[in-house]
Amino acid sequence: MNPTPGPLLSPAAGRPEVTADGDLAAYLRLTRGTFRLEVDLQVPAGQVVALLGPNGAGKTTVLHTLAGLLRLRSGRIMLGSRVLDDPAAATHVAPARREVGMVFQDYLLFPHLTVLDNVAFGPRARGARRRVARDEASAWLDRVGLREQAGSLPARLSGGQRQRVALARALATHPRLVLLDEPLAALDAATRLGVRSDLARHLREFGGSALLVTHDPIDAMVVADRIVVLEDGRVVQDGTPAEVARAPRTEYVARLVGLNLHRGRGSGETVTLDAGGVLHVADQVEGAALVAFPPTSVTLHRRRPEGSARNVWAGQVTGLEQHAHTVRVQVAAPRHPPVLADVTPAAVAELDLAAGAAVWVSFKATDTHVYPG
Repeated sequence: MNPTPGPLLSPAAGRPEVTADGDLAAYLRLTRGTFRLEVDLQVPAGQVVALLGPNGAGKTTVLHTLAGLLRLRSGRIMLGSRVLDDPAAATHVAPARREVGMVFQDYLLFPHLTVLDNVAFGPRARGARRRVARDEASAWLDRVGLREQAGSLPARLSGGQRQRVALARALATHPRLVLLDEPLAALDAATRLGVRSDLARHLREFGGSALLVTHDPIDAMVVADRIVVLEDGRVVQDGTPAEVARAPRTEYVARLVGLNLHRGRGSGETVTLDAGGVLHVADQVEGAALVAFPPTSVTLHRRRPEGSARNVWAGQVTGLEQHAHTVRVQVAAPRHPPVLADVTPAAVAELDLAAGAAVWVSFKATDTHVYPG
């Protein structure tokens, strides 16, 4: 997708050159049916941004707009000093003329071409001679650890290897921006672990801007420098992985990072919740507030517990879900907030937990994190 001619190999080392001016500045305004997208997005060169959000939030629409597959209704897209879209100036650069690389969820490798020729396809498409394009492809295969597979067809590769070929093909055109649409979704859990860290390294090394769409918070936390969360076509949170994990702004983000989250108004060391109930917190708070606490801090009991926990009430189990080595229990109660608790399978058996079971929940004020709402 990058037709601009230029040197394909670093003369000094015979390695792929790094582009250092890939800053993306996008102001996206468009409507598709009843859906309206309004997103301002900045991705500096050298930074990897993960775009998270529920189904229908607008993640794919953002990707297709940046790639030039959808036209803006208003707004502007700039990549470095080049304007890619500006409806007010009647500017729209065609997808094939943008300095943008794409990695798709199913990779879309050409099944009849070897790994080497798959990677060489991009440079060839933009006018490079066959030998130069194959030298470029060979350098990238070496970089992603697949030189020995250069003569193989994609069908003979593992899922992780196909993902690396797709990434090498995207980067071989020296894009200023790489767009990745669920690039790890097709991999099994064991393969995903190693490929995830490799992907993070390659994206940081290539030097341009990178935007990763994913549903997996672990992918986002490991690969990205920054996380942007979309809901209903708008950005609801933008921060580093640590900031998003510590202080989620919406229920969707809280569920994504595995936290209980409640909104209300604080007064001293209590927060009266919008949805009903009161939480005791450890910090002084006044005005609109959000209270977050991990499911691991919540203890379940069959009888009213004794102890120092200040948040204690009776409720009823409404659901149980296996989470790796723990079980996540959903508890609801009238005039109290719903709570998620993580317990061991042994505790489920000991407490005889099942949907409809009566339980008591307890957690300490010191386990909560309260911040302005």
